[in-house]
Amino acid sequence: LQVISDFDMTLSRFGCNGRRCPTSHNILDTSRVVSEDGRRKLKDLLHHYYPIEIDPNRTLEEKRPLMVEWWTRAHELLVQQKIHKGDIAQIVRESEAILRDGFKEFFGQLHKNNIPLFIFSAGVGDILEEIIRQANVFFSNVNVVSNYMDFDDDGVLTHFKAPLIHTYNKNNSVLQGTEYFQQLSTRTSIILLGDSMGDLTMADGVPSVENILKIGFLNDKVEERRGKYLDSYDIVLESDETLDVVNGILRYILTE
Repeated sequence: LQVISDFDMTLSRFGCNGRRCPTSHNILDTSRVVSEDGRRKLKDLLHHYYPIEIDPNRTLEEKRPLMVEWWTRAHELLVQQKIHKGDIAQIVRESEAILRDGFKEFFGQLHKNNIPLFIFSAGVGDILEEIIRQANVFFSNVNVVSNYMDFDDDGVLTHFKAPLIHTYNKNNSVLQGTEYFQQLSTRTSIILLGDSMGDLTMADGVPSVENILKIGFLNDKVEERRGKYLDSYDIVLESDETLDVVNGILRYILTE
């Protein structure tokens, strides 16, 4: 068995007490290291592109170039902010990021049983790694592929490393590290966790899949997107801020 999971709004919560929780990009965008002007521009990008990202009536072909455009423009704005590497831990500490209820059991069970957890994220790798680290669950079985920042000798952000990972290219086209999956070629059973249509391709790099269970978190625009999710995922969890179902399935498999 191996587990392949998205991070933002899948391992992290979508909402808490009626408020939206931040994604790893949001955490940076709204932090004190981003100027007022920068924040406004990043918010404008969100309002323009997010409806396109989740629009059930647009094709992936239509969406992909627009997602590249969004991520590229957002990353360029962040680079202009001269963010310091040394500020990241504090930015995360001050944020409202929350992992889903049951995360300790989830990460703990996988670690204890030597089951690899591959986190494939279109978010900001440096931020999401810090969230997991501060939650004390960054174990040796966790491997992350995401958008990572590159800093100069003074620790100032200069650019984001290639390849750019957005919602709709999460497949082996951006996995220079497909050797990761090659090393796990004996692990032919997969639990895949995602919250978007783009997450369905995350296991494409796995050489031989015998069993795959796709669990989808439907967080937003539930009514209009339900049909698509039910067609694509084996299990659809609506407005569920926990990992209870996933943990129950893992418990069942691991005690067999």
